[in-house]
Amino acid sequence: MTQCLDYGRSFICNTAGFNAVRFWIESRTVLHDDRHGSQVTFLQCGSCKSENTFAETDLFMSPNYDFMPIFGGDHQLILRRHVDARETYREIRSADLWGPPDYRLVYGDPVRELTTFEEIRDVTATEVPIVARTEIANSETGLRAVIEYPVKTMNISLDDSIYQVDTGPVALPDLSERHQPAVDSVRLAYVAFNAPHFADFVIEQPAPVTRDGREVASVIHYSNPISRPAINSVFAVGQLGS
Repeated sequence: MTQCLDYGRSFICNTAGFNAVRFWIESRTVLHDDRHGSQVTFLQCGSCKSENTFAETDLFMSPNYDFMPIFGGDHQLILRRHVDARETYREIRSADLWGPPDYRLVYGDPVRELTTFEEIRDVTATEVPIVARTEIANSETGLRAVIEYPVKTMNISLDDSIYQVDTGPVALPDLSERHQPAVDSVRLAYVAFNAPHFADFVIEQPAPVTRDGREVASVIHYSNPISRPAINSVFAVGQLGS
């Protein structure tokens, strides 16, 4: 049986006395190094806002920014997205920044692969969670990534018998080279596909803001879509009424 995470019940529970913070897992990516027979798993957590933790007043920082950790091996990538693009957006820290992490991974049961449009259509019309996997590879470097994520938005054309996944963010690794630590290869992206053999990504990156043909600012934004050969799979995780 194929194992998929139950994304409603999978968390990283940290253990530090000053803040035993719990993060919800939003996507999982396994980066395979097929040349060396190794792999590392990235767990991308849900985004929150910058805060004055445990303060008596003014719990949100001002100016505020988005905060997201992505755990991978012994390290984690911390993303801080301000209103403008900053060099401090990405920071690599130890995975035990909030104490040794306790990975509370729950797997869905039952899991059933949906291989036809009719199967995807029928499950989409129910409350059963849908999880997808997108596998991409770079034959020149020998790096391969399997990206798993809950499908938050599914489009169904009843007239033309076609589906389209559109969801994110997911942890998309750069497969063009080996990064040290490996989690430094990750960028956030949204993924879309409507066939089993390719996927399109729109990737979070610095983007210019222009006015009258002149750049007035730079922000971190999802832009410049790309398309990649891929192997896409769709799964129903759980059953009706569960």
